[in-house]
This record gives sequence, structure tokens and C-alpha cells, in this order.
Amino acid sequence: MTERAARRIHQVLKAEPVGSALRISVNGGGCSGFQYAFDIAHGREADDLVIERDGVEVLVDPTSLEFMQGSVIDFVDDLIGQSFKIENPNATASCGCGTSFSV
Repeated sequence: MTERAARRIHQVLKAEPVGSALRISVNGGGCSGFQYAFDIAHGREADDLVIERDGVEVLVDPTSLEFMQGSVIDFVDDLIGQSFKIENPNATASCGCGTSFSV
């Protein structure tokens, strides 16, 4: 997780109950086969991977972790808008907008 991503997650979680975290998961769908989902979690599962930086936590379930191993979570603010971006070394292709991928 980059410093930019941690800062943005911190801003988002300010409005949530203490102990909340960002959950990133991989679901079937999207134009390339798989897509990322970003949700606020108000608790964690026993088998979640917890990624912590600068006091914020990101949770990833074991199934999603298989698809995201070695990925970098970033936050970008550019001309087309603000969004979290996943740089995934396992993706063999992705759609033009970067929200879905294939392995």
C-alpha cells in the first residue's frame, strides 16, 4: 500500500466507526473476467490478511489474495477522477479503465 493510498483510506475511514477497515476483494465479472471490489468492513474474519500502513488497515480474504499476490494498492487523482488503483503483477490483461483484469 502506498503512502497516498493510506492517506486516502484514513480520510474515508474518519466517517466510520472506530476499528473499521477497507476490504478489497476480487469478484468474477467485469469486461476482463475479474474485478476489484472496495468495501468498508466493520470487523475482520479470522483468515483475513491485514495490511497496515500509517495506522490504517486493508483487509484481503484468502481467495482474493491468490489473485492479488504481490500487488500494490495506490490512490490516484488525475484528470479522469480519483480512484484506488491496483498494480497487479498477476494480471495478464486488463480493461481500458483498469477496474477489471484477467489472469
